[in-house]
Amino acid sequence: MGLLDGKVAIITGASKGIGRALSLRFSQEGAAIVCAARSADLVRETAAMVEKARGRAIAVTCDAAKEDDVKRMVEAGVKAFGKITTLVNNAGDGGPTKPIQDYTMDDWLYTIHSCLTSSYVCTRFAAPEMIKAGGGAIVNISSMAGRRGLPYRIGYCSAKAGQVGMTYGMALELGPQGIRVNCVAPGAVEGDRIDRVIAGQADVRGIPVDAMRKAMVDRSPLKRMTTAEDIADATLFLASDLAKNIAGQVVAVNAGEPAG
Repeated sequence: MGLLDGKVAIITGASKGIGRALSLRFSQEGAAIVCAARSADLVRETAAMVEKARGRAIAVTCDAAKEDDVKRMVEAGVKAFGKITTLVNNAGDGGPTKPIQDYTMDDWLYTIHSCLTSSYVCTRFAAPEMIKAGGGAIVNISSMAGRRGLPYRIGYCSAKAGQVGMTYGMALELGPQGIRVNCVAPGAVEGDRIDRVIAGQADVRGIPVDAMRKAMVDRSPLKRMTTAEDIADATLFLASDLAKNIAGQVVAVNAGEPAG
């Protein structure tokens, strides 16, 4: 018996990194997966990996911030698996690393659209199907940057803080309809994205990349970065019935990094 037997989960941003880890982990626990992302080749690769591991998955090419795309994504999931019970709002681009005076309106709108608007749009279209299915769970993947801030990342910090506020509002509104809403706030997650952020921070601050990386790791008492699998495990818990009495919470998965 898996923790998600009988569940059908939409995972956005499923082309790589956290989204791919989520797709594989949820499938291992019995969920059918709607893998959604903008990159057609990569999201098909994720779905193929799920199926190779004897799971069930479909791949949907989708911009999670576009209403028509998301409507089509939800319809595809219902057509393939009969229902939607679980949504993980993981899609989002980190945006640029630059001083606020150089942060353009295009930079701002793109980052907010990608990270925050996508969570709203996906929830708007998935929630009615989840209610039809008798309820379920939504997990928003935010960031510690949305709780304590990060210099030179104004758009990303704002979008991720918005996801935290959205989680609270969604939990209050959707809880009476049988949908639990929670949030995971990762720290620095190993992978290409954090490598780009570290390089950008080092450049803006005028310090070596290795020194910037060490400073970021040293913030945590465990002296390590977070992995995509760490995030997948925490999200799995919140999406499962083990967390049946948990709603409106933000769980930091960050090796103990202080919030302030």
